[in-house]
Amino acid sequence: MKRTRLSTWILAGLVTGLIVGAIVHSATGSTELNKQIAGYLSMLTDVFLRLIKMIIAPLVFTGVVAGMGHTDSPGEVGRIGGRAILWFVAASILSLVLGLLLSNALGLGIGVELPHSATGSGVSTEAFNLRNFVSHLVPQSIFLAMSQNDIIAILVFAVFFGFAISTLREREPALAGLSSTIEGAFKVMLKVTDYVMRFAPLGVFAAVASVVTLQGLGVLSVYGKFIGSVYGGMIILCLILTGIGFLFIGPDVFRLLGLVKEPMLIAFSTSSSEATFPKMLEQLEKFGISNKIAAFILPLAYSFNADGSMMYQAFATVFLLQAYGIHVSFVGQIGMLFVMLISSKGIAGVPRASIVVVAATLPLFGVPAEGIVLLLAADTFVDMGRTVTNVVGNSIASAVIARWELRRANDAVQASTNPAQIHR
Repeated sequence: MKRTRLSTWILAGLVTGLIVGAIVHSATGSTELNKQIAGYLSMLTDVFLRLIKMIIAPLVFTGVVAGMGHTDSPGEVGRIGGRAILWFVAASILSLVLGLLLSNALGLGIGVELPHSATGSGVSTEAFNLRNFVSHLVPQSIFLAMSQNDIIAILVFAVFFGFAISTLREREPALAGLSSTIEGAFKVMLKVTDYVMRFAPLGVFAAVASVVTLQGLGVLSVYGKFIGSVYGGMIILCLILTGIGFLFIGPDVFRLLGLVKEPMLIAFSTSSSEATFPKMLEQLEKFGISNKIAAFILPLAYSFNADGSMMYQAFATVFLLQAYGIHVSFVGQIGMLFVMLISSKGIAGVPRASIVVVAATLPLFGVPAEGIVLLLAADTFVDMGRTVTNVVGNSIASAVIARWELRRANDAVQASTNPAQIHR
């Protein structure tokens, strides 16, 4: 399958899945039968996602180590990482505040029917634990981290491993062969990724068909105002992020968005950030971002730069506050969102991480945990949009940071060729 046609096939899978799911849901008239059919369809999605998860760990490890092998100093990684974290925090705050303003203005939760079930939401409400978060950054075993696809832990080990190779390669000529081997392994993993992505249209079809078969399209009308408002907010956020990207990288930001259209389609169809990682890495390098930057920034971005998820948390928080008639001042809402901002960094990679953060945080402020039931019905459809927004935010963040590094390198070259300018 040609790369230029992959987007077309993915979109076809998305539309076909939507149509097939709607037909099955309306034709069977049996909830149990729909569950069985959705279960069979979800097996195809599970296979595709397992293929993706299969390549995540080796792709991240070899990519980071191969990039680190060309790193000049530990200070370079510290500088890049520091800039990345500052960008991620600023983007998260922007997303939360924008979502807070829009959701308060729209009054989405006013008049919503409250759930009375005592069975709970079925969503984990385990609170954020700083100690567990910090200790989780350093892997007990690299093999355990790889088996669990713990991207941050793999990244930490890969940085140490890459530093060691970078430091010793000048004194140990034999390590040049190891460095070349790892770079070769990374190229092999990119080819494996290409093979895996050929199954994307089938995985997308099964994912969409399964959801619509089980839930139908009715949820779109029941929660139409909430879903539509969240998507509208995310579109505004994407436009703002694109505008900010334009300030830093100029018209190239539009070429970047064109290149990441396939990851966006995959994100929308599967609601999985992991599923987009291999294609994102490939497209960012095609845009001109060096492997050293892309392989280092992108794993960080997936864990710390979930712009769409941040906005959704703001919408969900205000929605439930309004639904339960709980008055919290704007300053108080900012405090709640600050807790969510910190908490979200502690459960990166958790399925439905956004709704888990909301479920864990709201009881601290007097909102019943069963209120999450209000969000679960529409969450699958909203999750598609927030994952796409995450992809947009991550691609722009990677491009801006790469452009900063390129300008710094160019300035260093000019300074070395014109030393007199330093003293002017």
